[in-house]
Amino acid sequence: MSGFRRGVRLGIDVGKARVGVARCDPDGMLAVPIETVPRSESSIGRLVEIAAEYEPLEFVVGLPVNMRGDDTASTLDAREFAAALGERSGIPVRLVDERLSTVSAHAALRSSGRTQKNSRSIVDQVAAVVLLQQAIDTEKSTGRPPGSTIPLDEESR
Repeated sequence: MSGFRRGVRLGIDVGKARVGVARCDPDGMLAVPIETVPRSESSIGRLVEIAAEYEPLEFVVGLPVNMRGDDTASTLDAREFAAALGERSGIPVRLVDERLSTVSAHAALRSSGRTQKNSRSIVDQVAAVVLLQQAIDTEKSTGRPPGSTIPLDEESR
């Protein structure tokens, strides 16, 4: 058996208008959608409430880098959101490359017969599922957690 750390994880797809949330079971078998949280001042509060319900080992936040792997304005937004989430929740946050999660989510929804317009409400959840599933599959195949963690700053509490 690989070095997979047992425990629920919450996948977070940070967007400008919405935040997709997914979770996996403690054994990391399957990531499933939970909800789409409107992006607002209360987004992080809602994610903290969801975390209280599922008691995750960590948050897995998608880091939207460009195809060359460089940071973009969205990358900075995701990093800031992830840092605030870690600070508010006290739960470790892991940033993972999500270059293709939204593209994969749209493709999956298209192949299931949904149009872009009627998928808007769930595409963020599906993107969160895709990035979380990729993260747990990577950890299972390599024995190492993917991406990098944001250090929780004890000084700022």
